[in-house]
Amino acid sequence: MRRRATSAFAASVAAALLLAGCGGGDGKKGDDKIAGAQKGDASSSAAPSKAASGDENGPEMTFPKDFKMVLDWERPTDAKQAAALDGATNFVRGIRYGTVKQDSESAAYKYYSSPSGSAQMYAKDQIEQNVKGGWTLYGTDRYTQPKVRVSDDGRRSSVTFCQDQSKMYSKELKSGKVLRTKTSDRDYSLYEIVMELVPKSELWVATSIEVQGEAKQCKL
Repeated sequence: MRRRATSAFAASVAAALLLAGCGGGDGKKGDDKIAGAQKGDASSSAAPSKAASGDENGPEMTFPKDFKMVLDWERPTDAKQAAALDGATNFVRGIRYGTVKQDSESAAYKYYSSPSGSAQMYAKDQIEQNVKGGWTLYGTDRYTQPKVRVSDDGRRSSVTFCQDQSKMYSKELKSGKVLRTKTSDRDYSLYEIVMELVPKSELWVATSIEVQGEAKQCKL
């Protein structure tokens, strides 16, 4: 059976919270394109680590050579927007890391999500689906067009970005076979992740996530 590794990401599990009185900010996009998501600079295309993720205290996440997660943008100049965007992308990175490690209880996604929110349940479900199917990830998972809104009190934010999976596929763990699929509108998704700032810290964690599948506005 041919399938895309994260097709389940096209399903929404939680409606994102509406943020009142938010300031807007966009990360600027780079130039190129790429599977589950698009191109980035040398630092973002390298295997993610604590330093690359912008959080020295977070868990280190290193991927195998045949998979990479690429952020095709420049970080916002506003510190809060940048930190919220880092937290959101690290949450998604944690889901990818849990998938390649075949660990639905991975500390990575838990570190970047609230235990009381639906985002953490979503992450666990996504990993479990791939573990049950015997699939890991292969190719390039590319993200573009970030937008960050921070609430007036500075403690909540809404982070949106696009994902392009046109060059990311499932790989069967037992056989090593890559399940390649033809590019279609199903390769593009729009994420909205609601983030909260952990009290007395600079860490933003995901509380809920909504993913719109077949997001044509994300095709570049």
